Amino acid sequence: MCGIAGFTQLSGSVDNVVIRRMTGTLAHRGPDQQGTFASTRTSAHAALGAVRLQVIDLSGGEQPFLSEDRDTVIVYNGEIYNHAELRRELESLGHRFRSDCDTEVALRAFIQWDTECFHRFRGMYSMAIWSDAKERLVLARDRMGIKPLYLTRIGNDLIFGSEMKALFAHPFFGHSNATRRLDKIALQDFLSLNYVPSPRTMVEGITKLPAGHYLEWRRGREEVVPYWQLRFQPDASIRGEEASEQLDHLLRAAVKENLTSDVPLGIWASGGIDSTTLIHYAAELQSRPLKTFSIAFESKSCDESPWFRDVARRYGTEHHEFELNRDSAITDAIEEFSHYSDEPGADAGALPVWFLSKMTREHVTVALSGEGGDELFGGYLTYKADMLARPLRTLPRVLRRAALGTARKLLPVSDAKIGFEYKLKRWLEGSLLDPDEAHLFWNGACTLEQKRALLPSSNGHHLQALFNKLPGADDIGFLNRYLMLDQLFYLQDNLLCKVDRMSMAHSLEVRPPLLDHRIVEFAARLPENLKINGLQQKVILKRTMRGKLPDAILDRRKAGLDIPAHEWFRGPLLPLLRDTLSARAVRNSQLFDPGATESLINAHINRKTNAGYQLWGLLTLFLWLKKWNIEIEPPQTLSGHPAQAYAAAS
Repeated sequence: MCGIAGFTQLSGSVDNVVIRRMTGTLAHRGPDQQGTFASTRTSAHAALGAVRLQVIDLSGGEQPFLSEDRDTVIVYNGEIYNHAELRRELESLGHRFRSDCDTEVALRAFIQWDTECFHRFRGMYSMAIWSDAKERLVLARDRMGIKPLYLTRIGNDLIFGSEMKALFAHPFFGHSNATRRLDKIALQDFLSLNYVPSPRTMVEGITKLPAGHYLEWRRGREEVVPYWQLRFQPDASIRGEEASEQLDHLLRAAVKENLTSDVPLGIWASGGIDSTTLIHYAAELQSRPLKTFSIAFESKSCDESPWFRDVARRYGTEHHEFELNRDSAITDAIEEFSHYSDEPGADAGALPVWFLSKMTREHVTVALSGEGGDELFGGYLTYKADMLARPLRTLPRVLRRAALGTARKLLPVSDAKIGFEYKLKRWLEGSLLDPDEAHLFWNGACTLEQKRALLPSSNGHHLQALFNKLPGADDIGFLNRYLMLDQLFYLQDNLLCKVDRMSMAHSLEVRPPLLDHRIVEFAARLPENLKINGLQQKVILKRTMRGKLPDAILDRRKAGLDIPAHEWFRGPLLPLLRDTLSARAVRNSQLFDPGATESLINAHINRKTNAGYQLWGLLTLFLWLKKWNIEIEPPQTLSGHPAQAYAAAS
């Protein structure tokens, strides 16, 4: 695992100090080696930099990696799991390797097949490849967006990096904060989604290279091309037995490839079906005891220790765990990881992932994780809420509003992470919204009404363009439409982004085997009843693992790695919240309404509502604005059609 950075320069010579400074901002991603390259033989120039975390071929593979004729050079972040298979094919075509690393495989594959090589790669990666003879730069990102790649344009030139801070180290962003300007449409999206969907970022002018795409730059002219796209083509003829056999084969193959490493490796264990599935196959494929890592909580609504301890005992793993509680220096951690996050994140699960990554890195360099299982196979409560709300919406609106009012009166606000009263009130309130808005709202985001109160300049959700990119429910199914939305945006721009930043802050490589594109494509072909059938979720995954995993794991309720946000914002996080969202800070932001913000905080403290997730989003936003000295334009009502928010992705 590594970090990459670079830029093109059509006129003048490359300043080596600049590329070294940009590369140095990523040192946490690759503490084992650091290098830069600057082209000098052409009229159009490029500078590339890389930091390396050694995982494959510890003695070779230093980056940037150049071809023998020094015409083509690559910087690369990630892993290509089928590199041995590709190496054999390239050797049969006459290539002679001088290292055992997958970086050289990626370079030679590009020399042999050009951009067609991306179709052949299985793995997670972002890479930049420069060719002197063609004065050509190619940037590429893996199919699911596991590895990040940010970029911006200065005239006809490009600046890029694995993290936004690498771009900030370029003189274009360093002269003043005027070039670090808040994207106000992205801010609206953040409040509506709890993240900023690709290709936007929270900084105006900086975008993400879309997953499954490559960008080609030649002397100032560029083209962004998809080499893979997620397509839902459900096949009603697929039966459970056939699907289980195929999924078993795919899971085993994916885990086997993900276990390849020349350094110590472990598995994050939650005690849920996804991580335990990985442990099961890894235990079958590996003779030595597995290393597993988990987070425990003193709060019972968040704690999964009974399940992950049982899994560790059953598989005889070398188990490590950390108990995250109110005495765990959580305030210091939150302020520290605002540096590594690049963008604010309203997912409070970042905090336990921070501590989990820190503990894991004390023992191993690589960890497997179960991201993707819920989005592929329908594991979230939001999908159940979507389906149960359909018959509820047939009732008169006045009855649903009355039921919500009764629930608010009779059910006291709880400190539980996602308690019964929170779910019921949220579900009833969501039933009053448009179904698409409700799907987002159930994940803890603001409603349009709440957002307008907090952010007076808001002029709408700006999100319909996201849904407009999806096939209709009549074409792929009601459930599949939301699964596709979450795979394209929530998974990539929230979960994978969170895991990448928190793990790489501690120089830990995290691999999600369930996001092998063969498994993703398999899931997209399944009929909906093999994902959710009635009230049963993850139908095909549970059927496949029945008899392999303990029934207690298969039949338990989903929990998710998260903090007791509602409780902690009434306790240990309240001082940080009050200090960060002080009336002066909110007023100086020139964005948020101080009265509405204070009312939200007070309503939460006084148990009139549970707003822990909204407060976490505001907290991380204000810490980020301060940390990176982001410029905010004077307030004004935003104009323009909502579809403008995603014009760049069209």
